[in-house]
Amino acid sequence: MPVEISCERARKIYGKGAGAFEAVNSVSFSVEKGEFVSLLGPSGCGKSTLLMMIAGLESISAGAIVAAGEPMAEPRPDIGIVFQDPTLLPWKTALQNVLFPIEMLHRNRADYFDQAIKLLELVGLGEAVDKRPGQLSGGMRQRVSLCRALIADPSILLMDEPFSALDAITRDDMNIVLLDLWERYRKTVLFVTHSIREAVLLSDRVLVMGRSPSRIIADVKVPFVRPRNFAIGESLEFNELCSLLRDQINAAREKRH
Repeated sequence: MPVEISCERARKIYGKGAGAFEAVNSVSFSVEKGEFVSLLGPSGCGKSTLLMMIAGLESISAGAIVAAGEPMAEPRPDIGIVFQDPTLLPWKTALQNVLFPIEMLHRNRADYFDQAIKLLELVGLGEAVDKRPGQLSGGMRQRVSLCRALIADPSILLMDEPFSALDAITRDDMNIVLLDLWERYRKTVLFVTHSIREAVLLSDRVLVMGRSPSRIIADVKVPFVRPRNFAIGESLEFNELCSLLRDQINAAREKRH
């Protein structure tokens, strides 16, 4: 498969001189078209910074990032982003929030109306299209955010710990929703998380990042066939892979200290 995302010695440094802080340290990896890859690591290791560089929302201090064949310099409509906070507009309905990017792109809303309804139905919000964010639970708001990221049919979906603020049951539900959407649309996904089990459940590969300044310390293939469900989490192979990833993270922590 062709490469959809490529990072070559990407580096991020904030500030200058003695006060400079290196957040991302010469990161190189690639993601193939249609692949689901997780960036896994402890809080504060620079995962989100790297993702925002790939999204074009953070500048690159050194190296190169290419997405869908073009160098990343600014946000693009062919790259969808889902943040930890749904950031919905409180005065708009769920349907209007999903269609909001279409307005910002100055496209005809009518051309995307049916797709917006379909996306909301796929995530279980078919009866909530006219509700405003204040009438929705946290999990429902994040489902709207996911639909909003998909409405313009991006080739790449970047997700920055989108379920970390949710309770455990709702988070599990969102994992299943995401698995179902990926099976349907097969987007190229780069997913930031600090949950080892979430990374293994969702991903084709897991990139393990060490503590700041972040770098890739392991690139682990997830061998389980798709489609998947939570039953796989009870298997010996699943738990052995989780233990391997945990050991990788712990080894990096001990080496740093």
